This record gives sequence, structure tokens and C-alpha cells, in this order.
Amino acid sequence: MNLVKIRRLLILAHLYIAALLAPAFILVGATGALYVAGVKGAETETSIAFAPDAQLDPSSPTLETDLRDVLGAAGIEVDFEYLIVRPGMIMTRPTSREYVRLDLSGEGLSGAVYRPDLPKALMELHKGHGPRAFRVYQIAMGSMLVLVALGGLLVGLLAASYRRATIIATLIGSGIFAALAFLA
Repeated sequence: MNLVKIRRLLILAHLYIAALLAPAFILVGATGALYVAGVKGAETETSIAFAPDAQLDPSSPTLETDLRDVLGAAGIEVDFEYLIVRPGMIMTRPTSREYVRLDLSGEGLSGAVYRPDLPKALMELHKGHGPRAFRVYQIAMGSMLVLVALGGLLVGLLAASYRRATIIATLIGSGIFAALAFLA
């Protein structure tokens, strides 16, 4: 296979992968820019009234079932995939949709149901706090992003007419990245 055919194949692969990645790029770019600009979204908080004797043992092997029972007794039905357990706190995930945060103290259970608005839900997806399937998608998209970037560089370097511009742009971009990341 000659260089022209290799370049055409790389361009086609670059195009298809970039098109597949476009929704993920837009999500990450938009939410990242909004977050840095101070637009972080919001969520509504509704307190949960637990029975005075309601308890949860964070180290219980049946914690998910126990939590569903305690929430059910309080009239709360929340769909969750997994739990984040930290000292004094239990949170359902994903947090990109309705979720529960419980605070465990010597005084009993307290907690609330949180409902994120669209910007907040998108931020949670960006941070990897979405459903497990979406997290797998993010890993695949991140891997493909590396391939798209490397493929684009390779295509630019293989074409004699683009080689100089590709090298200059790569050096400038690398310099800006290094200066802002490590020197600013």
C-alpha cells in the first residue's frame, strides 16, 4: 500500500471516528467551558422524613437492599445503580438524575432527594458520575479521542504540503499547553 492510499484511509478513519465522537466532544467542551465560566447548574433538594428508629449500617453486605427498604418506608422511590459510601455519608449514583444523599450521625438518619437541572446533569455526566453504561462509553470515547488526535497528526505529517504547518501548529499547541499547565 502506498502513502497516498494510507493517507486516504487515515483521513476516512479520522472522519468517521471524529463524527462518532462529536456528541461526546460537544458535551465535554460545553460543560467544561460552562463550569470554568461559573455556570455549574443547580438541583432541587427535598428533605426526607425518616422514621425515628431508621438506621443503616454502611458496612452491611446488604446495604443496597437495606437502603431501598429504608427509602421505601419513607415513601421515596429512587432508581440507582450503585452507592458511594464515605464516613458519615451514603449517596446513590448516578447523580446525573434524581439521587439521594444520606447523612449518618449518632442522632439517626437525615437526608434529601436531589433533582439536577439539565446543566447540572450534564456536568455530572462529564465528571463520570452517570450510569455505568455511559461511563464505559466515556472510556471508549476517550480512547478514540487519542486515536483521532494521533491520526490527525499522522495525516498532516504524511502530506508534504501540510507537514510544516502540522509541525508548527503542534509545537505551538504543545508550548501553550505546557506554559499554562505547568508555568502559570
